[in-house]
Amino acid sequence: MELLQLQYFVTVARLEHMTEAAQSLHVTQSSLSKTIQRLEEDLGATLFDRTGRGLRLNEFGSRFLRRAERALFELEQGRQEIRDLSSQEPSALELAVTTASMLPGILREFRKKMPNIHFHVQMLTTHEMVTLLHQGEVDFCLSSPPIQGEDIECQVMFVDPILVAVPHGHWLADRDSVSLTELKDEWFVGVRKGYGTRDLVDSVCQSVGFVPRYVYEGDEPARLSSLVEAGIGIAFMPGTARNSREQIHYLQVEDQELVREIALLWNKGRYISRAALEFRELVSEYFKLLS
Repeated sequence: MELLQLQYFVTVARLEHMTEAAQSLHVTQSSLSKTIQRLEEDLGATLFDRTGRGLRLNEFGSRFLRRAERALFELEQGRQEIRDLSSQEPSALELAVTTASMLPGILREFRKKMPNIHFHVQMLTTHEMVTLLHQGEVDFCLSSPPIQGEDIECQVMFVDPILVAVPHGHWLADRDSVSLTELKDEWFVGVRKGYGTRDLVDSVCQSVGFVPRYVYEGDEPARLSSLVEAGIGIAFMPGTARNSREQIHYLQVEDQELVREIALLWNKGRYISRAALEFRELVSEYFKLLS
């Protein structure tokens, strides 16, 4: 069994499509097919059910995929650890977030402290983030809600109230608070389903007897402010996203403990580099000061 076989198998198993996998790996489809066939011969079992041009991971393949991913994960962690200890090159951080309102401030402070460290950030749904976290492909996730799991370390950093944002001139703009039931006939703008705050708000609204009606659903939380200002709809927004320069009025929600918990997550098995340790410490201090 060769390392290349495992790498090819994992890619094919995740995509369940030989042509797409070949394109992703930058190899010919015939070469990829032969490599998978040799792996199956070594194992003495087929890993995929093949029907015409279709490809589906079978039970043998599903079981072997978990082992193969773990083997490749451990090898990659070893490579990162050696590179970090030998200081061969500047470290890089892979980050994923489901909540971005706090990110600019955190990254600004981190860049001040460690200007030579590169970072890459992805804005994802909760499901997408958890997938990368389980696969060990990110150093840290900033998530709302917190996520629990056997291989996931979860540290709640901050409890953030969720407010109702309305434009100036709205019938609620002279109020300090509002009950959820008063909002049942309103139109909303928000992020799409799958983001923690959206799912939380929808659930709480349904518990008091209505489903919010959305005229806009997107992937960019920062855009909601401009939509509220324009009078397109009102929005549920975290308190930390509030900006005094906006032409927006914010109300507290009555009779409901509508808050989001912001947590820092990481895979327990992933090697934590010196840069990652510095980032974790900075995030902790950032939220302590905010509190």
